[in-house]
Amino acid sequence: MTASGGSAGPGPEAPRPAHVPVLLAPLLRAVAPVRGVWLDGTFGAGGYADGLLRAGADRVTGIDRDPLAAEMAAPLLARWGERLRLVEGRFSQLDTLAGEPLDGVVLDLGVSSMQLDRPDRGFSFLRDGPLDMRMGRDGPSAADIVNSADEAALADILFHYGEERAARRIARAILRERAAAPIRTTARLAEIVAACLPRQMPGQSHPATRSFQALRIAVNEEFEELVAGLQAAERALRPGGWLAVVSFHSMEDRVVKRFLQLRAGQAGGGSRHAPERPAGPARFSLPFRRPTAPDAEELAANPRARSALLRLGRRTDAPAGPVELGALGVPALALRAMTPARGRG
Repeated sequence: MTASGGSAGPGPEAPRPAHVPVLLAPLLRAVAPVRGVWLDGTFGAGGYADGLLRAGADRVTGIDRDPLAAEMAAPLLARWGERLRLVEGRFSQLDTLAGEPLDGVVLDLGVSSMQLDRPDRGFSFLRDGPLDMRMGRDGPSAADIVNSADEAALADILFHYGEERAARRIARAILRERAAAPIRTTARLAEIVAACLPRQMPGQSHPATRSFQALRIAVNEEFEELVAGLQAAERALRPGGWLAVVSFHSMEDRVVKRFLQLRAGQAGGGSRHAPERPAGPARFSLPFRRPTAPDAEELAANPRARSALLRLGRRTDAPAGPVELGALGVPALALRAMTPARGRG
């Protein structure tokens, strides 16, 4: 589904999105001058798309699987007119949804503030709400998984996607509690998880943080989407085009890092677990040796940026090709799901 609005020229009166995009300023500095056709694969409230257009992009296509994005985008769509297009869909299909070669792709991974701050979406345990966690409105919810998966499947999700060491203990507690009554709310799940773990100490994250992250990743197939999206960006980008990815936890960042290294021919030697493979032509160059993290000013203005990392790659003229999925550091649970569905690289 696409959304469009009227046209208006740039100026100081242009509306600013309520959501503050993370690491936007260093991104724009790194890829300056911003020109051509860009795609924001995780549109959300439109902060990156708005920033790219302000910086000089000719056109931006925004993709989001959440229907709420179209509602929130109305002021930006009216502001930028034909220069901004919004498409409902998944960024794993961005090369098809873009409909044209791209000069840049930006992906801001994870859940957006507009989803996190709404109790009815079920992403957060800070305020009670239905246990949903779907970025879109299709597929099983977190409640469906929590109330139907067996103990081993639940433990695998918590361990592989949340790096939760008490995964089996929590999974057993979930099965015990749901036998008494279905687990339908974020507050009840958080209470069950917290009872399995040591009491939260000052300065520590809530005991349910890792479990909620794990369920969100499972519900939205985030690693499957990420790997497919990186490959789609490779196919869609023109020579010289930029791929910019902002990640918020180490597992995401590991996949992005290894993808870019592998596609730049810098993956290094193999091991007995992952034998070295021919590098092939470099599909990306890596202009920056290290990822960019928020500076003190950005952290003061937006504490949610504290774990963010920005990685950048620049497309070469080598044709896109298959990817060795096993070399990307994807959690084993996601790798098992991807391999039969997406084929082997």
